[in-house]
Order: sequence, then structure tokens, then C-alpha cells
Amino acid sequence: MGDLAKIFKAYDVRGVVPDEFDEEIAEATGAAFIRVTGAARIVTAHDMRASSVPLAAAFARGAAAQGADVVEAGLGSTDLLYYASGSLGLPGVMFTASHNPAKYNGMKMCLSGARPIGQDTGLREIRDLVAAGVPAQDGPVGKVEQRDLLAGYAEHLKTLVDLSGIRPLKVVVDAGNGMGGHTVPAVFDGLPLEVVPLYFELDGTFPNHEANPIEPANLRDLQAAVLAHGADLGLAFDGDADRCFAVDERGEIVSPSAITALVAERELAKYPGASIVHNLITSAAVPEIIAENGGKPVRTRVGHSFIKQTMAEVGAVFGGEHSAHFYFRDFWFADSGMLAALHVLAALGEQDGTLSSLLASYDRYIASGEINSEVADQAAAVARVRAVFTARDGVTVDELDGTTFTGDGWWFNLRASNTEPLLRLNAEAGDGQTMAAIRDEVLSIVRTEEAK
Repeated sequence: MGDLAKIFKAYDVRGVVPDEFDEEIAEATGAAFIRVTGAARIVTAHDMRASSVPLAAAFARGAAAQGADVVEAGLGSTDLLYYASGSLGLPGVMFTASHNPAKYNGMKMCLSGARPIGQDTGLREIRDLVAAGVPAQDGPVGKVEQRDLLAGYAEHLKTLVDLSGIRPLKVVVDAGNGMGGHTVPAVFDGLPLEVVPLYFELDGTFPNHEANPIEPANLRDLQAAVLAHGADLGLAFDGDADRCFAVDERGEIVSPSAITALVAERELAKYPGASIVHNLITSAAVPEIIAENGGKPVRTRVGHSFIKQTMAEVGAVFGGEHSAHFYFRDFWFADSGMLAALHVLAALGEQDGTLSSLLASYDRYIASGEINSEVADQAAAVARVRAVFTARDGVTVDELDGTTFTGDGWWFNLRASNTEPLLRLNAEAGDGQTMAAIRDEVLSIVRTEEAK
């Protein structure tokens, strides 16, 4: 049945179709999902990839053969699946490979209430059961029903953000031929927005550009359209529309850390004194702004399972990541790029200024962005960096996730990839010259041995 260990990742299932992931695996996973979760009823949704419909159908067959009923929500974004799981109180499965190229597909699974399933919370057991072969059950086969949840999803999101007082705005939206083209019209319906759509046609071959807005090249069309149309802002969604990036009226890319700070400020106005979670790669401005607004900043490792777990532990109302994943307690602690977009629209529309002026106070530092270096021995590279920087006065080190070095007015983090021979660098400082000097010195040390 192929190399299951290769496609069952830490938090989801993902592989090339059909070479690594096919309908046989999807059907067996559907059966194993029911066995492991004990669910009598589940909900599924899928993205626009050509392989998503047959894979979702195969999963439903496997689940129904174990006696479980299946609610098929059909086309949807990943946060629509979380809405379905939360509002219906059912375990759920989303068929998507998010921002990955067309040849990939995968599954994101959750328990009822959109609680994530990862290797330590059932995914390993599901994989092992698929590998061993799922026993048949003797009882009746479950029913499969189709149910359109798009309107309910759109209405629910609009109950979480007050958009009643916003002024008319012109917004360019780049859906990247992904699921934003399906969900944006429903969510934005009835709002005072003039929408300029880019690539709303659902097409899993991604004919215009990759649906991965964390890569600046994939935002160029959006930036150009914002300027050409004199828009107030631009929004870009990834393939499964659970991440959202913004571009201001000047065509400049907005840092996800600035959006984290903006939404944190708004959530703290609603929930004074609450905890807000941020991962350690977000700008140092984020915990500063949280504290300035009376909130409690809580730092966590990179990765949605750590964010969600920490949010639940401390009762946080919001969490943000540098990768533009935004998590809301009011949305079952799940992430929703669309909900973050509504917060940005509300904040901009409640006042008369531009987005760049609104966010100016949140952009306090200069960041390098994430820089990858191919390094055969990551531990040795980090040790070389540690030897250099810990010899300097006032430098502190912590190892919450990778290794973070903090000095006077700067910090940087080195993290090894879990799946590739890569070392990831993120650096930030109070000015561009200091940031560039730190960045270049660290890269020089990291890459020294590799060049020999």
C-alpha cells in the first residue's frame, strides 16, 4: 500500500497522487478513522483539486463500511471544515494539499469541536491500522448525505466580527485559483465592499501562480492590481484558504506579525486582560503590543498543534503565527484566514486613514524573513554559531524551538527542518543595518563547512 510513513506527517497526510496517496489508502484511512475515533457520524469537505472528489468519496466509503454516517459538505476551505466540525459537533476530514503543487493531495483530520488530530493524538494509530488492515464490521453500512454548509459558515464568521459601521472599501482579492474563489463571495456578500477578483476560477492545476502567498513572487499580481485599481487593500489566500496575507494601498506586503498585533489589539478590546499566543518567530513587536494593551503574551513553538494546545491550556482568546495562520478561541481554537481578513477590513473601515498608516505603529522592527540553508549537519552548524555569539556580552540563548539568540536590540532563531536537511534562520533588529549584519554573519558561519 505504499510507504505510509512518508505520507502520514506530524499533523496531516500528504503525498503525490496516485504514486504515494490513492483511493485505496483513502478508503482504508476512512475505515481506520472510524475505528480509532469511535465516531458514529463524521463530516468531510474537499478543495478544488481534480483528485479531491474521488479521494473524499473513497474515504466516505471506508467510513460508511464501518457503520458510520458521513455528512459530505463538498467544496470548502479548511476553515469551513473546522466550522462544520465545531457547529455540528462531529469529527471531520478536509481533503487538500493546501499550497502544494497540483500533483499533491492530502487529509487534515480533527476530532469534534475542530480539535486537531496529530501523530500523538490518533494519527499514528490510524496509520498503523491502515498498514495492518482494518477489520470489516458486521453491522449495517452507514449513510452518506450531502449538505451545503457554505451559507452557515459565512454567516457564522460575520457574527464574530462587527462590520456594521465600516465605510465602503475597494479590495482586490487574489484567490490563486484556490478555495477563496468559493468562500470569499459568500462571506463578503452584503458588506460595503467593491471586490476586484483575481483568479477566482477553481482550478487545482494553479495556472496563474502557486497558491502559496508566503512566497513574495506569488503576490506580485495582487500588488500590481491594488495599484492599478487604486484599491484600499489587497488580500491573498492560499490553496485551501486557511491562510490570509494582506497588501496595503501602496502595494506593500503587510507582515503577518502586524496582522497578529492588530487582531490581538481588537480581541483584547473585547476580552480585557486575556492571554494571546504567538510563536517565537513573530516580531518582537507582537508581545510588546499585547502587553501595552493589557494582555498577557504567551510565547510558543512553531506549529499549529503547539499553538492550539497552548491556547487551550492558558485560555487564550487569539493566537498568531509568522506564516499567517491566525487562531481564534471563538472559532473553536481553530485557524481561519477569512476571519483574520474580516478583522483587517473592520479595523480599516472603522476609521478614515489608509492601511499603511493604521499599521505603522505595529511595524517596529526589520525582519529578515525565513532563510533556508542546506546543511548536512545542522547540530554542528548551530554549535558553531553558539560558540561565536555566546562569547559576546549580554547575549542570551533559549531552546524552546530550535535555538534563539537575543542581544541588545536584535534576536535570531535557528531551527532545523523536520523533513529536509535545512536550517532555517529568522532574524530581526531595530534597524536594517543591524539586522543585515546579524543575518549575514550567521549565514556565513552556518554555510562555512558546506562550502568546503
